[in-house]
Amino acid sequence: MNKLFKTVSHVSLGLVAILAVASCNQNANTGATNTTNDSAASVADANKGEKIVYINSDTLSEKYEYYKDVRTKLEAKVKKAQGDLQSKGQAFQREVAEYQQKAATMSASERQATEERLARKQDELGRLDQNASASIAQDESTEFTNVYNTITEYLKKHAEEKGYELVLTYSVSNPTVLYAEKKMDITAEVVAALNKEYKDKQAKEKK
Repeated sequence: MNKLFKTVSHVSLGLVAILAVASCNQNANTGATNTTNDSAASVADANKGEKIVYINSDTLSEKYEYYKDVRTKLEAKVKKAQGDLQSKGQAFQREVAEYQQKAATMSASERQATEERLARKQDELGRLDQNASASIAQDESTEFTNVYNTITEYLKKHAEEKGYELVLTYSVSNPTVLYAEKKMDITAEVVAALNKEYKDKQAKEKK
């Protein structure tokens, strides 16, 4: 099951691997939401006239609801696959232990048949691990590509509306932007807009 453990690690990184995506405290109450919206509006006003802006991609990955839902869904898939493989692996180990206990009393032909059967089961477990890992990796690629496309499509439109010529990303783990004035940070307004867009989309899908 080594492949699946690697996949879990990959899923937990999520958008960081895609967008070069540091973290910000998040409030869940209504008052906090209003404050966030007011803050986004204030930042948007401060950004007027800027041609180059940036997004804190760590904050984006922490606060963008679509990304968080995707990560949760993928982690659930990994957990289920690991549970299934672990269950089958434990059953196999019990069969091996049982054979080892009885081997001395079995005939040569019985031992050979049992060992061949156990070898086939071991190979099958290996294939199940590979198939599960490949399936989850494909789901991960598809889901995060969709997240990435949603963000970039919004940013194209947003940049045109605001007159931005360049939108950079900043991350503690990948600091391609070493310094920028706070007025160039458009993270709050982008997160607020993306979450509204995602919420509206979910509402339409439920109708």
